Amino acid sequence: MEPITQDKRVSQGHNGDLYFSNVMLQDMQTDYSCNARFHFTHTIQQKNPFTLKVLTNHPYNDSSLRNHPDMYSARGVAERTPSFMYPQGTASSQMVLRGMDLLLECIASGVPTPDIAWYKKGGDLPSDKAKFENFNKALRITNVSEEDSGEYFCLASNKMGSIRHTISVRVKAAPYWLDEPKNLILAPGEDGRLVCRANGNPKPTVQWMVNGEPLQSAPPNPNREVAGDTIIFRDTQISSRAVYQCNTSNEHGYLLANAFVSVLDVPPRMLSPRNQLIRVILYNRTRLDCPFFGSPIPTLRWFKNGQGSNLDGGNYHVYENGSLEIKMIRKEDQGIYTCVATNILGKAENQVRLEVKDPTRIYRMPEDQVAKRGTTVQLECRVKHDPSLKLTVSWLKDDEPLYIGNRMKKEDDSLIIFGVAERDQGSYTCVASTELDQDLAKAYLTVLGRPDRPRDLELTDLAERSVRLTWIPGDDNNSPITDYVVQFEEDQFQPGVWHDHSKYPGSVNSAVLRLSPYVNYQFRVIAINEVGSSHPSLPSERYRTSGAPPESNPGDVKGEGTRKNNMEITWTPMNATSAFGPNLRYIVKWRRRETREAWNNVTVWGSRYVVGQTPVYVPYEIRVQAENDFGKGPEPESVIGYSGEDYPRAAPTEVKVRVMNSTAISLQWNRVYSDTVQGQLREYRAYYWRESSLLKNLWVSQKRQQASFPGDRLRGVVSRLFPYSNYKLEMVVVNGRGDGPRSETKEFTTPEGVPSAPRRFRVRQPNLETINLEWDHPEHPNGIMIGYTLKYVAFNGTKVGKQIVENFSPNQTKFTVQRTDPVSRYRFTLSARTQVGSGEAVTEESPAPPNEAYTNNQADIATQGWFIGLMCAIALLVLILLIVCFIKRSRGGKYPVREKKDVPLGPEDPKEEDGSFDYSDEDNKPLQGSQTSLDGTIKQQESDDSLVDYGEGGEGQFNEDGSFIGQYTVKKDKEETEGNESSEATSPVNAIYSLA
Repeated sequence: MEPITQDKRVSQGHNGDLYFSNVMLQDMQTDYSCNARFHFTHTIQQKNPFTLKVLTNHPYNDSSLRNHPDMYSARGVAERTPSFMYPQGTASSQMVLRGMDLLLECIASGVPTPDIAWYKKGGDLPSDKAKFENFNKALRITNVSEEDSGEYFCLASNKMGSIRHTISVRVKAAPYWLDEPKNLILAPGEDGRLVCRANGNPKPTVQWMVNGEPLQSAPPNPNREVAGDTIIFRDTQISSRAVYQCNTSNEHGYLLANAFVSVLDVPPRMLSPRNQLIRVILYNRTRLDCPFFGSPIPTLRWFKNGQGSNLDGGNYHVYENGSLEIKMIRKEDQGIYTCVATNILGKAENQVRLEVKDPTRIYRMPEDQVAKRGTTVQLECRVKHDPSLKLTVSWLKDDEPLYIGNRMKKEDDSLIIFGVAERDQGSYTCVASTELDQDLAKAYLTVLGRPDRPRDLELTDLAERSVRLTWIPGDDNNSPITDYVVQFEEDQFQPGVWHDHSKYPGSVNSAVLRLSPYVNYQFRVIAINEVGSSHPSLPSERYRTSGAPPESNPGDVKGEGTRKNNMEITWTPMNATSAFGPNLRYIVKWRRRETREAWNNVTVWGSRYVVGQTPVYVPYEIRVQAENDFGKGPEPESVIGYSGEDYPRAAPTEVKVRVMNSTAISLQWNRVYSDTVQGQLREYRAYYWRESSLLKNLWVSQKRQQASFPGDRLRGVVSRLFPYSNYKLEMVVVNGRGDGPRSETKEFTTPEGVPSAPRRFRVRQPNLETINLEWDHPEHPNGIMIGYTLKYVAFNGTKVGKQIVENFSPNQTKFTVQRTDPVSRYRFTLSARTQVGSGEAVTEESPAPPNEAYTNNQADIATQGWFIGLMCAIALLVLILLIVCFIKRSRGGKYPVREKKDVPLGPEDPKEEDGSFDYSDEDNKPLQGSQTSLDGTIKQQESDDSLVDYGEGGEGQFNEDGSFIGQYTVKKDKEETEGNESSEATSPVNAIYSLA
């Protein structure tokens, strides 16, 4: 069983019938079956199958005639005008309820199959609600309303004619609410009303009920009046409480609504939390809510800071629900707002504290930037906000949260991106937010990258010596392409090696390339912009040019001898673009220059040829000519080369030495004959060495040194010699082969010079009174040492003292300086001397004293007269205080006394609990455990002020007035002694007694 394929000719109506606008032979079936499916019970009911027989006078296969231009006449079927199969006749009517879907259907027969079109009389179809179904055979209008009423007609047409059917549509309506009754809360004595208003087609009727009974049968209520769809309550009392029902209905349906009428007497009550805090941003709009309840409905008034008149009007607006709106917040609006609800039963109030905060503003916004790939970018975002609010700064990229990776660093006022890459391009938004508001600032980052590689290289206009290369430019990555470099590679001489061919401006993408003969070319293109070069494009296809004789010869032709009896001829080989043909080779020709003999020649495949059995250093004429299978190159020009050199046969003569100073000499010699050089004269060279020093027992290095005098010169200067030394010198002639024989040895002596600097000059400062200097002898005395010269000067910041000069014997290497100024530092300069003069000097400075700044200030103060007087006065005062303390203590006090034996004191006598006795007069006796201070106040007695703690074991006694007449020796345990050490050392009275 298969579903029937439906189309314009065969379709199923909405009533379930199957319609054929005209039948064809393939429609003949014996098992047309109708199946009804019940969704609720999930069952399918099947009807007995139908059999359709198609009668025809021409039993041809219809499938063979489907592509015939006139299929029906080819089958012998007569064409006919359309007629309606559903609905019947020319007119019909249909009713639909408001809000439902309207479905109109027209199914017509005819040959050929007719087309269906829909129209509305007097207007257009509602395009927003109308749609066509079932191959235009059905029109569906969704959610119909009264304006969809009217006449609709369907038009069925084919080439034989047309027919129409008119459908009159009436829209009825079940009741729908215009004003649904709502719950009513009244206070005693108040008026109110319930409204139950509905509409429909036909007009619905209204019936009222109270507590489930019809209003007519309910007990009468003088405070209630029914006026059609409205119930009016006047001077409501508690007895008016009830549940009212409104039923409005017509023949198409009904509506039922309940409304509760409650009569309450409730004093005002606030429904929101008390003393709320509202924070709002400056210049914003805000609303202060004050929900309340009461019956009768209270009146609400707002006050600010507990004073003033009711807030309403101007910048304030009070809504019916009690909310106070402030249209634009200002600083002066900050304060405490009080809402007061009042009715006849009382009043209630609540307070709202309003705080005005400064807005969050980005005062330095990130700016659009253009950055090269790999550089560092910083996007600034500096924010000003209310300090009492917590600020959070976050970043978005392309309006999505930005992930801060390893290449990014988020600071308080900026975002730093290291090593910018192409993926970093985009819009960056700085979001500065607090719990109350936020501000945004956006910038766009453009990343300049190297261009993408060109692509799709194509060779056109192929010629023997040129070709046109065309390419498609790659993306410039935000930096315009300035140049294109065309490179080529050939597979004969240097396969795989790319060479620059030509360069073109970035505005072109096609160029004619000049080519050389007999090269198998392959091209690629590189794009260049300000950032760098792209990757090379993929290579083009290969193109080989035809061959030709060479048009040039090899360059850099040379002839030089590698031995004394040969000459090596070399040249730079020609590359692939100058070979012009296969089997490139070189014809090498040479002959002696003076004799003008016949040319010798040889064919060479490489880049060098060696001519043997040549005389020593003879000039030759040399020619090298290129040749390939297509012919020879142009006639080359001659190049002069020389055969090999031999060592010079003669040495310079008449060598004269003149001493210029202690470190330099001048030389003069006679020129050698040119035929003895046996090559090209490179230089005259002097070899010299230090034979000995004129100082006894001084070891010297005899390493040979040399001085060169290039060219054909006859004099020169040798410098950087050691003074006061014996030297030897020899001279030679040098050519390309090497040195010739040496001249006779010359001896000379350098005069005395100045010494080098003393070695290891050390400056030490063991204390603030002296400075110790030490040094070692110079490494190079350069003569007879006669002593050392020391110059030193004191300095303190920018102040510099008088320079002092000291001279020492040559054997002295130490010196001590007595400081005259303990604050200043010293700068020392030391040099050695010979008879010639002082040599190189070495300079050192004394170390900076610790706490130099403090010492300077201290020294400055200590030299002031007022400071000295002040110190004397303080010392005198301290001495007087010590004497007074001594006198006070000598008049009596509380002193701990113990026997020499270690006998514990008994607890019987309270005066002996701490091991002490009282030796003071009764009249002057202070409180126990205290002593009298110098100003007469009572102080806590210190146990470590005992006199006997400082006894040395000698005899002593007290006089009758309490003065010392004896000695009390005390033996203490180790723990007691250690516990009293610190207190004993700090007692000035004990110190006086110990001195006495």
